[in-house]
Amino acid sequence: MSAKLIIYILVSFLHDFFTAIWMGGMMVTLLAYMPAIKESLGPGPQTKKVMAAFQKKQSAWVYTSITGLIITGLLMNKRSPHFQHLFAVGNPYSVALTIKHVTVLVMVGISLYRVLVLGKRKGPSSPATEKLNARLLMINVILAALILLNSAILGALARPLPFQ
Repeated sequence: MSAKLIIYILVSFLHDFFTAIWMGGMMVTLLAYMPAIKESLGPGPQTKKVMAAFQKKQSAWVYTSITGLIITGLLMNKRSPHFQHLFAVGNPYSVALTIKHVTVLVMVGISLYRVLVLGKRKGPSSPATEKLNARLLMINVILAALILLNSAILGALARPLPFQ
C-alpha cells in the first residue's frame, strides 16, 4: 500500500470516528439515555443533575469531534475529482457537499447555543428552557441523520458504481 492510501484510510477512519462520537452520541442521548434517566429518576432535580453532568462530559467529546471533522473533512475534499471548492454548486457532487457543509454549520450553531447559552443560565432551568433544549437536540439528531444520508450520496457520486 502506498503512503497516500494509508493516510487517506487514516483520515477517513478519523472522520467516521468523529462523526460516530458527535452524531451517534446525540442520537443515543435522545433515543435511549434521556428516556432511561427520566424513567428511572423521574422529572426531578436528580434527573437534571445527571443530565448536566453528562452534557458537561459529552461537550468535550463534541468539541473535539467538531474540530476533528473540520480538519479531516478539509483533507478529504480533494480526494474526489468532482470537488471544485468549498460551497461550490457546479456539479451534483459539489451541491451535495455544500448541502452537507451548510447542515453541519447549522448543527454546530445549535450545539454551541445549547451549551453556551442554554447551558450557562444561572439557577434552575425553566420548563420552557428545558423544552427548547430538547427540541434543539431533536432538530440536531434529524440533521445528523440527513448528513449521514448526504454522505452516502457523496460516496456514490465520488466514484463510478461498478454496476453502471
